[in-house]
Amino acid sequence: MSRYAVVDIETTGILPELHHKIVEVAVVLADDRRQPVREWETLINPVRDVGATEIHGITAADVYSAPTFDQVAPELASLLRGKVIVAHNLSFDAHFLSVEFARAGYAVGFGRTTGLCTMRLASHYLPIGARSLGVCCDCIGYCIDQAHSALCDARAAARLLEYYIGQDEDFAGYWADVISAAEKIEWPSTSHGGRAVALAPRKTAGKRHDEHFLGRLVSRAPRCETHPEANSYLAVVDRVLLDRQISLHEADELVAVAESMGLSREDVVALHVRYLTGLARLALSDGVVTAGERDDLMKVAALLGLTSDNVDAALQAAAERDDEVCAVNGFSLKRGDTVVFTGEAPGMSREALEYQARALGLRVAGAVSRNTTLVVAADPDSLSGKARKARDLKIPLVDYSAYLRMLDLMQRCGL
Repeated sequence: MSRYAVVDIETTGILPELHHKIVEVAVVLADDRRQPVREWETLINPVRDVGATEIHGITAADVYSAPTFDQVAPELASLLRGKVIVAHNLSFDAHFLSVEFARAGYAVGFGRTTGLCTMRLASHYLPIGARSLGVCCDCIGYCIDQAHSALCDARAAARLLEYYIGQDEDFAGYWADVISAAEKIEWPSTSHGGRAVALAPRKTAGKRHDEHFLGRLVSRAPRCETHPEANSYLAVVDRVLLDRQISLHEADELVAVAESMGLSREDVVALHVRYLTGLARLALSDGVVTAGERDDLMKVAALLGLTSDNVDAALQAAAERDDEVCAVNGFSLKRGDTVVFTGEAPGMSREALEYQARALGLRVAGAVSRNTTLVVAADPDSLSGKARKARDLKIPLVDYSAYLRMLDLMQRCGL
């Protein structure tokens, strides 16, 4: 029977009081013989920006289909009930978990010091004043597979606990008061409501990234390309391709729009070919297709589920001007437009971004409204309130690299 529950979390920030949330949680259950008996992990959708992706490696796309904390709270509480909670820097993990449980409507009886902290125990069992998980693990010769992955860090803390118990024949006796108090924590009585929540382990997070949205549309014989809703669908395509990427939110929107219009997979492919031909005609407008323009056509083709053969055919059709094509890339920034920023831009402060925008004649707003022209996000799948409102209002949302390209075009064209 497992006695210890070794926990690790990844978060959007360091203070839950500042509305930071958990984005990943893992538990390794271990018995008195120091052996792991079960592992449990899931990404958590924080329903906000995911925070420091460069540290924890989790993107908004990774948590897009993940459960929220309140959805996993019953199973997690059941997993921890009657166990001694163990964590490296227990104060941090326990505080976040208690706040998240409270937000989900569950009162829990554990706090910052109710359990065993492998960081604090290091001073008793390691020869140096080690504090970080990595340094402590180095001391016992254990290599962490992937630092800042909740499961890998929980495994590392479990290995530290195993080492400490091995160094102390009377470990349970020496820490009896702490262990007894931890085992007596009152956990809420919870229920799954008859349905198990689908967890989202980190190792499965990339699968949806690799699935093209065309595969989710029903296959049937294509209709004529002059489908009455064709231009409406292509307008959505044009908007989502502004930054030359299709986020998971945008893929879902394209599928929803196509299905609402009764478009089959074959209809959509035909419309994508038409769109690509429109881009090719734009590239040929000056009589020459540069290497950069061809690369752009290739990138768009891949995003739309097309191939290099489609690019060649689009260029030929555009040159012959014998196909009806759609107007594309009609969006551009101009003086007086309103932009809203969300998330951190790589290598550029928010103040510098706002100064640059105003210097070019753009308006910078702190909130999204129907008067907003463009929302710029650190992550196209951002879950921030601004990003969610932009999607609700069908306002174009691009990443910072695409925004800077728009500014460059704005300056070159004198818009």
